[in-house]
Amino acid sequence: MSTTAAVTDREISLKLWVVLARAFRAMADRARRDVERHGLTGSEFAVLEALYHKGDLPIGDLGERVLLTSGSMTYVIDKLARRGLLSRRRCAQDQRVRYAAITPAGRRLLASIFPAHAEEIRRASAGLSADEKRSVTALLKRLGLAAEHGQ
Repeated sequence: MSTTAAVTDREISLKLWVVLARAFRAMADRARRDVERHGLTGSEFAVLEALYHKGDLPIGDLGERVLLTSGSMTYVIDKLARRGLLSRRRCAQDQRVRYAAITPAGRRLLASIFPAHAEEIRRASAGLSADEKRSVTALLKRLGLAAEHGQ
């Protein structure tokens, strides 16, 4: 790659970073405001939503799925357990592993919140057609994998 092409690619890459960060912030802020209307933080909603759709999960796996550290997961799970929205249980095969499970109260809460939340996300992404959303999703997956693997 020539020096000029490298500079141009660097400039385009920097522009991509800024646009991607701004788009993420706008979408995340909108999703956060929607969730907070129901007395939940974004992290609390993410944990409940994962359990609602995926079923009981080992707490470590749940943390990876919702992008929370171990310490943050403990804090969020403690808060949700105190509210009666989730429970913990030990794995029968490996006592070191603990599972998080959504309670009936948590399931009712998510059932009442999720459809409107999904619609809010749809409205937030309405600037793109369905085909464009599929294309952007595929491109962002590729970008994320390349960034993760140091390419």
